[in-house]
Amino acid sequence: MSLFKARDWWSTILGEKEEFDQGCLCVADVDNSGSGQDKVIVGSYKGYLRIFNPHPVKLGDEVQPEDLLLEVQLREPILQVEVGKFVSGTEGLHLAVLHCRKLCVYAVSGTQGNVEHGNQYQIKLMYEHNLQRTACNMTYGPFGGVKGRDLICIQSMDGMLMLFEQESYAFGRFLPGFLLPGPLAYSSRTDSFITVSSCQQVESYKYHVLAFATDADERQDTEQQKLSSGKRLAVDWVLNIGEQALDICVVSFNQGVSSVFVLGERNFFCLKDNGQIRFMKKLDYSPSCFIPYCSVQEGTINTLIANHSKMLNVYQDVTLKWATQLPFIPVSVKVANFQDLKGVIVTLSDDGHLQCSYLGTDPSLFQAPKVDSREINYEEMNAEMKELQKIIREATKTQDVLPESEKQRDVTVTAEVSPDLDEESQAIDSEVKAGAVPSVTVKITIQSRVAAQKPSLAVCVQAPLAVTCDQFVFGDLEPDSSETVVLSVFLKENCSPSELEGTCMVSYNIPTEMNLCSFILGIPRVAQCNFSLPLKLICFPAQPSKAANHKLTIDTNKPPISFVTIFPDFVDPSEGDQANVLGFEFLTGSKTTLLASKTSQRYRVQSDQLEDLWLVTKELIHRLGVHFKKQNCKDFACTFSGSIPLQEYFELIDRHFELRLNAEKFQELLSERAVQFRAIERRLLTRFKDKTPAPLQHLDTLLEGTFREVIALADAAEENQANMFQAFAKLKSATHLVILLISLWQKLSTDQVAILEATFLPLAEDTQELGWEETVDAAVSYLLRTCLSKSSKEQALTLSSQLSMPKDTSRLKKNITLFCDRLAKGGRLSLSTDSATQQAAVMPGGCATIPESDLEERTIIPGSTAMFSSNGHITKQKSKP
Repeated sequence: MSLFKARDWWSTILGEKEEFDQGCLCVADVDNSGSGQDKVIVGSYKGYLRIFNPHPVKLGDEVQPEDLLLEVQLREPILQVEVGKFVSGTEGLHLAVLHCRKLCVYAVSGTQGNVEHGNQYQIKLMYEHNLQRTACNMTYGPFGGVKGRDLICIQSMDGMLMLFEQESYAFGRFLPGFLLPGPLAYSSRTDSFITVSSCQQVESYKYHVLAFATDADERQDTEQQKLSSGKRLAVDWVLNIGEQALDICVVSFNQGVSSVFVLGERNFFCLKDNGQIRFMKKLDYSPSCFIPYCSVQEGTINTLIANHSKMLNVYQDVTLKWATQLPFIPVSVKVANFQDLKGVIVTLSDDGHLQCSYLGTDPSLFQAPKVDSREINYEEMNAEMKELQKIIREATKTQDVLPESEKQRDVTVTAEVSPDLDEESQAIDSEVKAGAVPSVTVKITIQSRVAAQKPSLAVCVQAPLAVTCDQFVFGDLEPDSSETVVLSVFLKENCSPSELEGTCMVSYNIPTEMNLCSFILGIPRVAQCNFSLPLKLICFPAQPSKAANHKLTIDTNKPPISFVTIFPDFVDPSEGDQANVLGFEFLTGSKTTLLASKTSQRYRVQSDQLEDLWLVTKELIHRLGVHFKKQNCKDFACTFSGSIPLQEYFELIDRHFELRLNAEKFQELLSERAVQFRAIERRLLTRFKDKTPAPLQHLDTLLEGTFREVIALADAAEENQANMFQAFAKLKSATHLVILLISLWQKLSTDQVAILEATFLPLAEDTQELGWEETVDAAVSYLLRTCLSKSSKEQALTLSSQLSMPKDTSRLKKNITLFCDRLAKGGRLSLSTDSATQQAAVMPGGCATIPESDLEERTIIPGSTAMFSSNGHITKQKSKP
């Protein structure tokens, strides 16, 4: 608590149960008296406008009625009051009052009184503007460098800046990336508007950029139009402060350097005109309002900062010079001049306490109460210490070396995928046999808060997708700078991808004091982001097919939605809202059909290829989730009660494994023919070097034949490698589908789905040294011996520490079948090493043990429609959507 209280010079309470906020207080010579004496203008949310001319009050006296010059009810809530040169043809001061849907400008004048009651004051409406959007706040100034008048800029709740040239409306501009309105200020030195966005960034926009940008009423929505537009609203500079701002103020005293002051929730910033930080002060309290008020020493500025502890602190730059106690928590603070008394502090609370005070030495007689002394209970302290240490150990187990916020703070990378395909395809060297291979544009932006050395960008998409350029190298980035690149993604190989995802990764170095030289790199850092590609990049609408080899039925708990609503990019709007059948044709030639039931809450996906069901099923569930989320439906869920297609899945595994065996055979044959070819070459070289040439004995014919065999084997191995790549892509798609169906069938949590994905999709690429089959077999076996074990005997078994290519896939298929069977009988996925936890997870209440003959006899899962057997065969049940 401060030893000094604010000395009350004049105070009053406004109205009853009225509310006030930051913009409701203003001090100025609003009636143009010429005496240099300020008046206090206050507006309330109940619509009352009051103007005061304070006079000193002796201790014990009440405020005189003549101190209230004017009180009028405007019948609409007053958001903000400002005084400036708002009327054309005169440089007199006028009062601007901002309502929710209206801006009014008044002239305040006084008439000389002939009686003791004093002068009479009235306001006259000069002009008003009806607003099309709900206002939030406003600022004013000589926009564009005009002389002798002030223009007004109003920020709406939806992010539009509306600029008024006094009696006329000039234009409106939408702020890019707007989410929530922030404080707004105008800098006359740089002729720019400064605000703080919902991304916790201080942003500056030049007035001439706003004036020449695209009109808000004609703004273009599509990303392609934004890229081609030459009048896009661009930010002048951006500074990330990492917290929400309470207020912004731009000041310049004694012809000094103009400064931008930003009051955050925990910090106080002073910025230069270009957005660089002059200084900042970390506050150990929660501030409520502030105002920079004067410069008493060259190069420094004094600032008043009030907080929620009813304290008013006076800072000279970052040094605390004075602290005083207030009787309330102010929401707005101003500095005014009254009757030759300069520097009076005017404060206003949210419930209408208005006070004019000055700094003085009125010490508080508060004495801290005695602390109750008590004996220390060491046993309780030891128990509490052990509990706290346990919590600390648990919290630091999975903690990274650096916090996530620190990693992402210096350099950020964002990727924007165009909602439309490129008008002219950018596909290069594509092997797809389709007539036209589409491409989609991806715009990647790198923003640097600090200096970044030698940044390089790598863009990665999973084959068979490809990008036009995947590596970018930039020069050193300056603080608060950005780089933007544009590239296109297309389908290169003649097979469908398993994922429509991409990753952008930026590697850079942060210089330190030890390596300021350009030839010495600093601390290496990495920033990355992911982006999703549209489904129409790899397929297009086609005629639905009635017959199909593979069918899946997805159950939901909501009525079916027309495909016109959830697939507007694949359905012709002329079909109406009753479109319940949709066909997809992939660029590779295969087709998939999607049907919605008219009588039940089901959707069916069918295709001739199992792997082609994956992307369409995933897109269906995703779009349904997005649709019902927009409808504020929180209980939407998808389930799967059909049969897991293990037999068809095992056929894809066998096909992939067969190609791996062929690759080994080709490698062995190539090695043998290469050894034979080199042996023939040595013999021929010996014959040619002999002084007495001997007959070749058809060695040349044998060399030519061996060479042809090597070329034929190399071509066959290359073709087998391409087939193995396509088989692995199909296997990954089918694996994604099986994981999705198991998660819907067992209603697995996000963590359990992550365990499934790590088990069945451990490799991004398949090689002969480490293949998919042996890796998945080891992962599934580990789960069967840990969280899915049925006895402690199984948990005691040890797994082989060496992975090698198996002779066949029978063991893998048997383990996958057993894995699904134990999930169906109550097993739950968990990576916990606590055996008791595992047992409780595997054996829920009322669940019987798994019989020993579960791999020898066909097993029917109780409570479900999926059936498994030892050789991986399943019994299909017919179901209609």
